[in-house]
Amino acid sequence: MTSDQVQPVERTRPLQEADERATLNSLLDFLRATVVNKVAGLTDEQASTRSVPASALNPAGLVKHLTGTERFWFAIDFAAQDIEWPWPDDNPHGAFTLSPDDTLASLVAAYQAECTRSRAVVAAAPSLDDPAQGQGMTFNLRYALNHMIEETARHLGHLDLLRESIDGSTGQ
Repeated sequence: MTSDQVQPVERTRPLQEADERATLNSLLDFLRATVVNKVAGLTDEQASTRSVPASALNPAGLVKHLTGTERFWFAIDFAAQDIEWPWPDDNPHGAFTLSPDDTLASLVAAYQAECTRSRAVVAAAPSLDDPAQGQGMTFNLRYALNHMIEETARHLGHLDLLRESIDGSTGQ
């Protein structure tokens, strides 16, 4: 493994006896760490490979998409932060497409930074019942956390299939 490859991170099992907020946060953090671990060790070439016929998905594109999803749901729509929109105008909810400058290491670093921003947004909200502040948004923090758990878990299923197709790696 070269120094520019993504390294695995420590995963902490989700809390099984905690209040709702701590449970949701620990579930999402477990999934976030699993995303990083699913792509750890891949080369840039492997990470951009469309390894399942008929699908344009690749591991790097999924990490890029999850980065945008974190930003969209927590920083932009929930907290109404005035930050850069995560997706191109011609694909307003996608960003699976890689640019020539994208490397797996840079995409994972951006994902981890966005997860850190999301954690800060969640921590700043006094209640899971707090409403989203983004214009026209009608959800609360509880919904955003549950949605991101679902979104991240769904794409982890994709990463499972892609990774196994690329190099045979399976597991958690």
